[in-house]
Amino acid sequence: MIILLLLPVVAYTGFCGYRMYELSEQREELKSDYASLNNIKYGLLSVDRWRDHITGIVHKQIDEFELSNQQEDTLKREINKVLNALIAQSVEMINEKQKNVGGKLKKAAFNAFIDVDKIRERVPEFSQTILDQLKQPRSLRKLKFLATDKMNEFAKQTRDSLEGLAYDKLLIKYAVTNSDDFNRITLSKADALEKQIYRYALIFIGVTLLFLLIWFLIRKQAFLYTPMFTLSVLLALAMLGTGLATPMIEIDARIQEINFFLIGENIKFYDQVLFYQSKSILNVVVILIKTGKADSVFVGLLILIFSVIFPVAKLLSTKINLLGSRKWKNSTLIRFFAFRSGKWSMADVMVVAIFMAFIGFKGILDSEVVHLNKEMNNQYVASIATNKTSLEPGFILFLSFVLFGLILSVILKKISPKPEKEISTTDISATVPVNGILSKPQLQS
Repeated sequence: MIILLLLPVVAYTGFCGYRMYELSEQREELKSDYASLNNIKYGLLSVDRWRDHITGIVHKQIDEFELSNQQEDTLKREINKVLNALIAQSVEMINEKQKNVGGKLKKAAFNAFIDVDKIRERVPEFSQTILDQLKQPRSLRKLKFLATDKMNEFAKQTRDSLEGLAYDKLLIKYAVTNSDDFNRITLSKADALEKQIYRYALIFIGVTLLFLLIWFLIRKQAFLYTPMFTLSVLLALAMLGTGLATPMIEIDARIQEINFFLIGENIKFYDQVLFYQSKSILNVVVILIKTGKADSVFVGLLILIFSVIFPVAKLLSTKINLLGSRKWKNSTLIRFFAFRSGKWSMADVMVVAIFMAFIGFKGILDSEVVHLNKEMNNQYVASIATNKTSLEPGFILFLSFVLFGLILSVILKKISPKPEKEISTTDISATVPVNGILSKPQLQS
């Protein structure tokens, strides 16, 4: 009955582990795509983004352009200078020595009928007339159009070499046309997947607590020990496999918001991702070993030995010790992993600590983020940098496996018979007197 009732439960936890792995892969792809599109190189460090912001600001300034009184006075003085320079240049050209008759007649007529001083006196009047014409709505529209057209021409010549095919591919992949829709879709899907993953993780933990409760209830039913321990080992293996294959830590460092004040306008950038990685223990082992560096390979081997090989060997040894032959039960290696490896169990936790310290750097990221916020928050620039590094369900399951494995070791010690000692007939006969109850021939017979 125990097997019939609990074997489907263990099989379902295996299914939950497989679904956790699948959903984690999908979520990691979504978060990776989100991090790629919102990377700082496509935002704060993108020439195209700055071009769009600056072009928009300049267009707004051109549309809102109106001459102030001070600007009118300055422009009027400049027009006066230009008109006076034109008059002086015209007089100089006419008074040049003329070689033909027509030129001499023009010079004589100019000197006879044109009073240059009176023309100079009317220069301010001419300047005001020009200003009045410039201030007409029609003239302003033409000037704004010319300025805007020139600005657009400069904008077309400004292009970012980083942005292009990869950025567009991500938008096409999710059938969107802009980054806002992309972020909304990817984040909503990632959140939904995360809820499902944690739901399966809670099922794992719930089944583990159920097994511990059953162990407490059958603690005096010796005939149930073997099937119950076998099912417990299968559950622990499923938990370990899921914990190793699913992401254990998610590193997400980003600038959540940064503001600049440029030409009187506020420029904002949101969710500028600096770094993102989501890796399981097995992923990290492969990455570290592939680097070829001595320190990385050493850490990778430590993780492989104490997080994969050691726990599996320990579980199999407990199973062999319970169901194996006397030869296997009395094996030094089997008994070491089954009973005397308790003090080594904390190596699992130690490896998790090394894993987090080697690739997480959460504390370092937090301190750097705080430093960045303090340095950049001033009257010109404001920023909010965040570190979204977090533990994932893989860590929860791996930690649960470590605790469950320790409890199974204690249970095995209580339900296992003491190792039988071989009795030497010679030793027994030597201790029995000749005139005792048993003599050596009688013992041998």
